[in-house]
Amino acid sequence: QLQVVESGGGLVQPGGSLRLSCAASGFTFHYYDMGWFRRAPGKELEGVSCISASGGSTKYTDSVKGRFTISRDNAENMVFLQMNSLKVEDTAIYYCAAARASGDMCAARKGPYDYWGQGTQVTVSS
Repeated sequence: QLQVVESGGGLVQPGGSLRLSCAASGFTFHYYDMGWFRRAPGKELEGVSCISASGGSTKYTDSVKGRFTISRDNAENMVFLQMNSLKVEDTAIYYCAAARASGDMCAARKGPYDYWGQGTQVTVSS
């Protein structure tokens, strides 16, 4: 059974850090690009970051560049999102998703992503 399961969310103060994890199973992980998306209250789903199947290419939305780092461990079927210098505006439900790789670059938009997790809540508040 194909599964993508996020963990690591929580409540953190502004300026703090969190590390999100995503465990994948039921598909050939190293054939898939992986992405992190988020939905803030009252807003549309936003692409945060993605990483290519090999891990050799990454993308970030402008608002998180320099603060977030995506990585993956193909031996463990895991993908991570290290979030530093968190801001109130980072508050959202964060989703992990998988897309069959079709080239060297991952997709920043949600369209190619077929498999989604249930999400993990990140709340940044003092």
